[in-house]
Amino acid sequence: MKAKVSIIGAGNVGATTAQLIAYAGFADVVLFDITEGVPQGKALDIAEACPLWNSSVTVTGTNIFSDTAQSDAVVITAGFPRKPGMSRDDLLHANADVIKKVTLEISRMSPECVIIVVTNPMDVMAQIALKISDFSSKKVIGMGGVLDSSRLRTFVSMELGVSPEDVEAIVLGGHGDQMVPLPRFTTVKGIPITELLSKNKIDEIMQRTKNGGAEIVSLLKTGSAYYAPAAASCQMVKSILFDEKRLLPCSAYLRGEFGINDIFVGVPVILGKNGIEKIVEFDLTPEEKTLFYKSATAVSTLLEKIGDL
Repeated sequence: MKAKVSIIGAGNVGATTAQLIAYAGFADVVLFDITEGVPQGKALDIAEACPLWNSSVTVTGTNIFSDTAQSDAVVITAGFPRKPGMSRDDLLHANADVIKKVTLEISRMSPECVIIVVTNPMDVMAQIALKISDFSSKKVIGMGGVLDSSRLRTFVSMELGVSPEDVEAIVLGGHGDQMVPLPRFTTVKGIPITELLSKNKIDEIMQRTKNGGAEIVSLLKTGSAYYAPAAASCQMVKSILFDEKRLLPCSAYLRGEFGINDIFVGVPVILGKNGIEKIVEFDLTPEEKTLFYKSATAVSTLLEKIGDL
């Protein structure tokens, strides 16, 4: 029996995530949206591509939450996208209402699933999903770190003229302007970029990583990034469904790890069939610790703005 993945929100991120999962062929896909016709049309289009991909999965579009029942994993992309001049945080109240509604239905229809939250501001939306679902914190995960690290890997590969496959990177903290890229853990085939690039160039790359989403928004003018966010979501889903136990930077609910309590923030985790199998801790330098706590404080400030969940 194939695994089942439901994607909530049939916009660019949701539809592209559905496409990538169908192309890879590792799960049947249900694409949900409240707009009639949109998830059905996009799902049918993807399904008609499956024979060309030699993929035997089913892809279904729906406006009915009951069609998502008994999903193994649910990816929440529903919400309002960023527009030029907006930060991820500007979406706070509008998207909080969306997440509350969809999480209530997800937890009712798929009580054993793992939830991956993509909607911005992602760390806060993940906290809302955890509260509303009443799931174990291992089963509610925010996507940001995988995406931010991929952007960092891309910029390093561009600068050095090497394959992005050979670049590894970790980005900690909230998925926002206060994220914390770590140069000493950014390597090319094991060689730290601190040995390959000047401090000024590294600083430029780190800043570009922080502004990665805004850069795309400013170029598109009518939308936000979706190819890379969808690819990041797909990688997380695959690690969970196949129990790959990949070590990936994700937003996780911390209970004392890294000295942080009771909020979602980006840290390295091991992803397996039960969601977060383990949060991987390591020592931060004083400077890294300061930046990490500053990022966590920014998430806490947003949580305070929405008040009682």
